[in-house]
Amino acid sequence: MTDDLIERLAKDAVPVRRHALVTRLVMALAIGTVVAAAVMVPWIGLRADIATAWADPIFWIKFGYTLLLALGGFWALERLARPGESARGAAFAIAATFAAAVLLGVVQMLVMPREMMPDLLFGGTNLVCPLYIAALSMPALAATMAVTRRLAPTRLTLAGLAAGLLSGGAGAWVYSFHCGENGLPFLAIWYTLGVAIVALAGALLGRVLLRW
Repeated sequence: MTDDLIERLAKDAVPVRRHALVTRLVMALAIGTVVAAAVMVPWIGLRADIATAWADPIFWIKFGYTLLLALGGFWALERLARPGESARGAAFAIAATFAAAVLLGVVQMLVMPREMMPDLLFGGTNLVCPLYIAALSMPALAATMAVTRRLAPTRLTLAGLAAGLLSGGAGAWVYSFHCGENGLPFLAIWYTLGVAIVALAGALLGRVLLRW
C-alpha cells in the first residue's frame, strides 16, 4: 500500500529548475519594489535635491544599509523556504549590518556639535518615517508572501519574519530616495523601526498564511 502510494505521488513528478526558488523570490521582490516606487513618487515624491544627493556620503550609507537589510532578509527567506534549513548565517549578517549602522551613528554623534544632537536623533520626520517605510513595504510583503505560500517552509513564524525583513528593507530602500535626513542615528533608529514593524507583521501573518 505504501509503495503504491509513493508510486502514485511520483508518477507525475517533474524536475524543478535548479534556481527556481531564488528566481521566484527575485521576481516577487522586483514587483514589490517597482510598485512601491510607483506609489512613492506621486505620493510623497523624490527628495528635492535628488540630482545632487549622489555626491552625499550619507545618501549612500542609507542606500547601502537598507539594501543590506533587504538582502539579509532575502538570504534568510531563501533558507527558511526549504524544510530543515538554517538561517543562522543570514541572522548574523543582519545583526552585523545593524551593529554597523549603530556604530556609525555613535561616531557621528561624537564628532558633531552637541547642539546638533536633536537633529541627528530625531530629524524632522521621525514620527512619519517608520510609517512611510511600512506602507511602502506592503507591495513587496504581499508578493513575497504569495510566493512563499507555494514553497515549503516548516518554521512559519521565522519564514514570515524573514519575508517581512526582506520587504521592510525593500520599502526602506525606496523611501531613502525621498528622505533628506542626514543623521546616522536617525537611520539606525527610525529606519530600523520601520523595517522591524514590517518584519513583525510578516511573522504574525506567516503563522496563518504560510500553513500548508
